[in-house]
Amino acid sequence: MTAALRVLAPGLLTTIQDLGRPGYQSRGIPVSGALDRVGLHAANVLVGNPPETGALEVAYVGPTLAVDADEVRLSFAGANAAIEIFPDEMASAGQRIETMRSVRMRRGEVVRIGSLTSGATLYVGVEGGFAIAPVLGSVSTYLRGGIGGLHGRALAQGDLLPLRRNTASDRQDRRFESLDLTPPDSFRAIAGPQNDYFSDAAIETFFNSEYRIGANADRTGMRLEGPRLEHSRSFTSDGIAPGSIQVPGSGEPIVLLADRQTIGGYPKIATVISADLPALGRMPIGAKIRFATVTMEEAAAARRKLIADIEGLVSKTVPIERSEGEFISKLFDCNLIGGVVDASVGAMERPKLR
Repeated sequence: MTAALRVLAPGLLTTIQDLGRPGYQSRGIPVSGALDRVGLHAANVLVGNPPETGALEVAYVGPTLAVDADEVRLSFAGANAAIEIFPDEMASAGQRIETMRSVRMRRGEVVRIGSLTSGATLYVGVEGGFAIAPVLGSVSTYLRGGIGGLHGRALAQGDLLPLRRNTASDRQDRRFESLDLTPPDSFRAIAGPQNDYFSDAAIETFFNSEYRIGANADRTGMRLEGPRLEHSRSFTSDGIAPGSIQVPGSGEPIVLLADRQTIGGYPKIATVISADLPALGRMPIGAKIRFATVTMEEAAAARRKLIADIEGLVSKTVPIERSEGEFISKLFDCNLIGGVVDASVGAMERPKLR
């Protein structure tokens, strides 16, 4: 029997993402990959995976998954969410766990991820990764192109996510002792590359105004609601970098994200620096954001710091004590009716109810 996670409910938009497929933009294929690369790295760190391993990217409301494997270790990193683990599909009561940790689950157990409460994205890592063939070197799902991930689409009810491992390793589960994912007060951006296609007044308006993320934001881009920006002249198509902020004829800026098109004809007033893109990827619809201009040197320094922070994620984790990490499974083994506990569980092993 193939080890898998079975999708009982898919969530609002759950896709498989890794670090993307660079090198194919000249052929019209976007890089794609995780909106929040820090969250993806954190999820992989918690289960001991290499950083490029694919994970589930959950948007706004998460899936419900059943374990069709002897054991599996999952991790949850990113936005806070209501996460419950149930002993089986029929159970009405489960055990609540926090995010930013890993947990080992047994065959038949079910994890339900509810609404995200502190951001737009959550990453679910799985020890060993998914047994899915990469497309052009990546398992990232590109929805508009229908490639990568599971059949090139978001998860659907009844899907089976094949796993590379049928059992979890004996390593201790871990959690982050301190990892601040709070968004910055302002997202740093470099003016241009076509800032000369806007008046000085339009540029000043952009960098001194507050914008709201519109309801049609997706993995391609965020349309911002706020002061409209006017072009000073027309422009022809050129390549698009991650974080480019293009301004169409409507005057509403659009920040282009992981699934952005490879070329575009609207002038770009500024570009969000790479160090701030993970935090931008966490921002939910309706959030208010501002932008601050920085130099190329400041952007390069921020990128070096981000890389160092990602490389240091392991040092921010601490082991979860066995009694705490195994609490859920032991609880499911117990008969709690009338306060009776399974006699096969030794006195020293009995879980302490919290």
